[in-house]
Amino acid sequence: MSVVPTSSITLDNRFARELPELAIAWQAEEVADPLPLVVNESLAEELGLDPAWLRGPDGTALLVGSSVPAGATPVAQAYAGHQFGGFVPRLGDGRALLLGEISDTEGRVRDLHLKGSGRTPFARGGDGLAAVGPMLREYVISEAMHALGVPSTRSLAVVATGRPVLRETSLPGALLCRVASSHLRVGSFQYARITGDVDLLRRLADHAITRHHPAAAEADQPYRAMFEAVV
Repeated sequence: MSVVPTSSITLDNRFARELPELAIAWQAEEVADPLPLVVNESLAEELGLDPAWLRGPDGTALLVGSSVPAGATPVAQAYAGHQFGGFVPRLGDGRALLLGEISDTEGRVRDLHLKGSGRTPFARGGDGLAAVGPMLREYVISEAMHALGVPSTRSLAVVATGRPVLRETSLPGALLCRVASSHLRVGSFQYARITGDVDLLRRLADHAITRHHPAAAEADQPYRAMFEAVV
């Protein structure tokens, strides 16, 4: 499988560009001593990325968000949701960042996304970090679901940060770099609805149709067609 030269890696910022109300431009916290623990070689090749390069200094810098291609706009995404049994109107990415959208070797648009990359404006009381154990578990479970044919977020890499993370005890820190067809959520629509901005809700639905259900755009009632495709 062909691999895109590192100099030509492109991350689009379509989500941030089309839905700025749902995106806050943000940078990942610096990682002084990143060390790749696992790189998903087959997924990297699907994305047109060289696994050996990802393990090197420049690739690792991309995996932790400290270096992104020119034109990329990492953002924390806004969405509503439930947490600890209650509805939170402004939940959002408290410790995650959407680095951007990458086209894989078959032309499919995929999100490149970080987890554990530091506090964002949505972090509330959290530290924005993640530990090695949970990130490795998510890597294994997401790839197991993929192998079973269950649509899921994929895991591209887990990178140790060299930074301790305080939980019940002090744990070694890590970031997860993950890939998905998008990170749109039901909560994305809930958030847009709560704002009362009908134009935002319409643009979000149009974005979802273009990204996930383009056939719905040809229907007499595109939004109903998308809803029926989802449920």
